[in-house]
Formats: sequence, C-alpha cells, structure tokens
Amino acid sequence: MPPTTIGVDLGGTKLLAAVVRDGKVGKTVKVPTPTAGPDAVVAAMAAAVKELGGADRVGIGAPGQIDHGSGVLVGAPNLEGFDHPVPIASLVSDALAGTEVRIDNDVNVAALGEFLHGAGRDAPDLLAVWCGTGVGGGIVLGGKVRRGNEGTAGELGHVTVDPNGRRCACGGVGHLEAYAGRAALEAEARRRHDAGEPTKLVELAGSERMKSSVFRKALQAGDPMAEDLLDQAVTALGVAVSSATLLLDVGLVVLGGGLAGQLGDTFVGRVEQAIRARKFGGLSVRVVASALRDDAGVVGAASLYT
Repeated sequence: MPPTTIGVDLGGTKLLAAVVRDGKVGKTVKVPTPTAGPDAVVAAMAAAVKELGGADRVGIGAPGQIDHGSGVLVGAPNLEGFDHPVPIASLVSDALAGTEVRIDNDVNVAALGEFLHGAGRDAPDLLAVWCGTGVGGGIVLGGKVRRGNEGTAGELGHVTVDPNGRRCACGGVGHLEAYAGRAALEAEARRRHDAGEPTKLVELAGSERMKSSVFRKALQAGDPMAEDLLDQAVTALGVAVSSATLLLDVGLVVLGGGLAGQLGDTFVGRVEQAIRARKFGGLSVRVVASALRDDAGVVGAASLYT
C-alpha cells in the first residue's frame, strides 16, 4: 500500500489539510489560522493531521521565507507571532510522534501543484502569482521549483512597484503586496472610509474581516472605491509580473488566491492585458486562472514528496 500523504496549506486566515493521492484531494479539514503564535499554529496543524487519521508523511505550504533544507520558517509578516525564525517542520514532526514533515513556501507548492496536476501540466515553465491575504509568487523552470539562494525566489509580493507608494506590512514601501494583497486593500479601504469617503466595502464587511467576496459584491454594486482599489491592484500586478516574465522568459502565468477566485475571468483577463501592455517587444505571455483553485496548496504540499 502506498504511503498516506497529507498536504497542509497554512494561510494568513485559514488552515486547510487534506489527504492527497496522485494529485487528487480526499478528506479535508479546514479551520481558522490561530492568531496566538507559533505554538498554537503547530498544535492546529497536528490536530488537523490527526483528525484526518494520521499520515506517513506531511507536506506543508506556509507563507513567507522558508529555509527549505532545514524546514525553518524564517519570517512571515502575515502570520501573527512569526516575526522570528520558527522550525515548523521539526515542531510539527515532534507533535506527530516523528512523522516525516517537509515544508516550502505556500506559492512554491501551489506552483508545483499547478505544474504537475493543474493549469501548467502542458507547460515547460510557469510563474504562479497568488493574491490572498498577501501576494506571493512561485517559479517552476525546467520542471523544478526555483527557490534561490535565500529561499526568496519568486517572492513577487515584495517587488517594488512604486518607490514612493504605500507602506507594506513587511515595513517596506511601495511593494506589490501593498496594492494587491487582500489585507492591504482592506486597510486602505478602511483608511479612506474613516477619512470620510463612503464605500460599500465597509458597509458589507462591518467590523468583520473584509473577505475577497466582499470586494466582489462591492464591484457588482458599482462601488467607486472598490473599482479604484482593484484598478490599482491590476496596474501594480501588470508592472510586477511583466518585469518578472521578461526576466525569466516565462510564457505562462497562473493566477490564484482569493481575489482571483472571487473576481473570476474578468480579473484574470484584466491582469493579462496589464501585463501584455508592458511587455518588452511584444513578447507573448498567457495568464490563466488556477485550475486547482483552493486545493492548489494542499496538492502542491503533498507533491513535495514527488
């Protein structure tokens, strides 16, 4: 019998775990990501694996900078309490009585999942861009995930799109994530609302988290602020991704995450046009929506054992 593999997608707001066999998702467990720090997150991941019946091996996709070799999450601005290196792989392994655990950046594993089992199955290379709580990127070249010297290859969310722009959650200025990450979009919407600008975004969200579905509903209602914020997000994505695809000479971009999932083909098409408008010499690039959608993270995390 083949070993049982569980993939875990650790996000800024949710934790999804699933039994994965041959790229197919079986039983799943989804819980909110704990906000009490690393110990609580480790406990939640171990509990999810146990609820699924345990595993012979576990793969984890986590946001932020990962030392892939050691299994250490070096830093993750979108996770509470992860402002210092945390040896996630060994901690989860210990919590599961020594089960083998591998970890990589969440969009690296999403890129791997799409390459092996999703939208990139027929492509030699791809760039994955995920717009969730933050913005992440993953690169597959020649069939291999490229992690880089410090494990930050593909970290597109922290590419500068405006050197005099908004402050990013990481402390930098003008990063893509400050314009296209859901948390940053919410912060900007609430700032403008508090300054007196009306918007359905705050009306729909109230005091709760401004989910990607809130942006979809506000856009459908013709809300001017939602339209403006998404226009800026599309422009910023066009600037960053066009440069990345030129540098890497990658012809396929897979777009995923909450915003892409909620806003659909119209959003994906707008991003494609924004990229093409900035491409050097008219070089071709194709932008497609994630085929695995919410399962990309768990499928890719399990694929760390492929």
